[in-house]
Amino acid sequence: MLETLKNKTVSQWLRGGPEGDIVLSSRVRLARNIAKYPFLSRAGAQQVARIEEILRNKIQSGNIEPHLQYYRLDSMDPLELNLLVERHLIARDHAESDLVRGVAFSENENLSIMVNEEDHLRIQAIYGGLRLSEAAETVLKVDDLLGEQLPYAFSADFGYLTACPTNVGTAMRASVMLHLPAIIMSREMDGLTRICEEMDLALRGLYGEGTHGAADIYQISNNTTLGISEQEITDHIAAATERIVEMERNIRSSLLKQHGKELRGRITKAFDLLCCTKSISSEEALNLLSQVRMGAHLGLIEGVSESRTNELLLLTLPAHLQTIVCREDDRVKRNEMRASYLREHLTTTSPSDTKEA
Repeated sequence: MLETLKNKTVSQWLRGGPEGDIVLSSRVRLARNIAKYPFLSRAGAQQVARIEEILRNKIQSGNIEPHLQYYRLDSMDPLELNLLVERHLIARDHAESDLVRGVAFSENENLSIMVNEEDHLRIQAIYGGLRLSEAAETVLKVDDLLGEQLPYAFSADFGYLTACPTNVGTAMRASVMLHLPAIIMSREMDGLTRICEEMDLALRGLYGEGTHGAADIYQISNNTTLGISEQEITDHIAAATERIVEMERNIRSSLLKQHGKELRGRITKAFDLLCCTKSISSEEALNLLSQVRMGAHLGLIEGVSESRTNELLLLTLPAHLQTIVCREDDRVKRNEMRASYLREHLTTTSPSDTKEA
């Protein structure tokens, strides 16, 4: 599995899409459980193993997607598991579980199907940019295919039954991943929080619940799954996203107009550090790349594309760096290798290419 991902560079969804300057990705996820089997928190070891076997067989024989590959997670080493987390193919809790469990994902990584995560089955689609409708269409199609073969746990009163009561109903979570450096820089997080509170949305960090906004990246998702349709959920998230995108763009424009010199200096400094440093941590690299990504979109840096910065945001993460450059799990060496990798892949632009604001 490592070699397969190593040779693919970046996930398809990181190559951009509509509103891609701010919206990194759109994701839709469905939770499902098999009727007559207990939720995982109450299932015995034999039942958990049986659930995995049933779902693995249905996924592999379901003609869901060409080149869909299934992997048992309980037989993977920590590096492989972390690689899947960094690519958003599985959740951190799924990686750290000790249950018999697995994941299937498509060749382009737009689709992943998690087995024995919090629920028996989680179907996820992720696309670059603001493409919630496309993501929803993908997961619902897979849901229909598997639902023809599996008896889902369902209630006429409550909809799909899930391990966490907050997911019952449609059991759909829709989210967008947003790059919001101007909002953070101008200390307008209160405005972002207000939008989310007004629209009953959850605001989380780069890797979801319990994480912070590394690289100025945040996720918004729906809180409500009961008494609302799948279409209403995606429409609601899309409407909130449009408000936040407008807010971020307005602040970027204002910063450029009122503090152009300082902004250019800050972005140039971030770029210089990435090009010259001999050692850098993952968190430092993410934060500096965030500044460079915004600078590229504002026209303050030439020669650094959206796809290049997206690629570096992923490939300089610890598990990817270990996979691509250095297999050793040594933090000091990894920081040195990260700095070398960044210098090598940012040399297409020199600091002198930055424009005057």
